Amino acid sequence: IDAVCAEEKLDCVITPVAWDGIIPALTTKKIDLIVSSMSITDERKKTIDFSDKYYNTPTAIIGPKDQKFGATPDDLKGKVIGVQVSTVHAVYAKKHFTGAQEIKEYQTQDEANNDLAAGRLDAVQADSIALGEFLKTDQGKACCDLKGMVAPDDEVLGPGVGAGVRKEDTALKEKINAGIKAIRANGKYDEISKKYFDFDIYGG
Repeated sequence: IDAVCAEEKLDCVITPVAWDGIIPALTTKKIDLIVSSMSITDERKKTIDFSDKYYNTPTAIIGPKDQKFGATPDDLKGKVIGVQVSTVHAVYAKKHFTGAQEIKEYQTQDEANNDLAAGRLDAVQADSIALGEFLKTDQGKACCDLKGMVAPDDEVLGPGVGAGVRKEDTALKEKINAGIKAIRANGKYDEISKKYFDFDIYGG
């Protein structure tokens, strides 16, 4: 987002907000933009608007290293799955993993990851980038590995991640869209992406 703000000459200040209060913070004008890896969904678009996507990565399942299973509903039957509250991953898990023993919701992704590492969960579902970063940590390396990517569901998971804006803020939305388009065209997007990822995070 820093590159987009610089491109469009916007004075952007990052303000931490709890995930489950982030949309109310936007609609009550405590913040002006959501850039917290929020998936674009029809449900959210009832309340707020979104910029064009700025990345789209798969949703992953991770679990204990010493257990072999995949990311299908059959694989996760009878398991306790951790997800972050008020995310598309929580909605997806409740819709598709109906055979799970429990879908346990956490305020933060770190809390879910910590419980998995401590043996209190059988699996965690989240964005593949977030889980990939966790698996690179000492804690993640010691406990867990990637079990697979979940089956697509565009209705729940949406077409990707965009910046959330108030419905009336069309000028800001247009500036963000222009900034995303510009950094995609001038190579800045790829330059930044390659510092952190070894694959194309923009998606199809």
